[in-house]
Amino acid sequence: SKTIGWEFESLHPCNFKVMSKFRTYIDEVSDELMNKVSWPTAAELQSSAIVVLVAVVIISLVIFTMDFSSSKIMTLFYSLFHK
Repeated sequence: SKTIGWEFESLHPCNFKVMSKFRTYIDEVSDELMNKVSWPTAAELQSSAIVVLVAVVIISLVIFTMDFSSSKIMTLFYSLFHK
């Protein structure tokens, strides 16, 4: 910096600290992902996917049944008053 020796700090100091903190963050994240996270096996993933698929089908059927029955009930209700 051109201010060295003039006994005041520069108004625009270099931001090397920000980049070093970012690099530290990236290093820590990659270390955590590689060494500390317990990744599921293929069999565990498959069984979890099947559980999710079955739950989605059941919830979809419940919602379809509720929608279909309420539609039929409302049609019947409106047909009583509309002649």
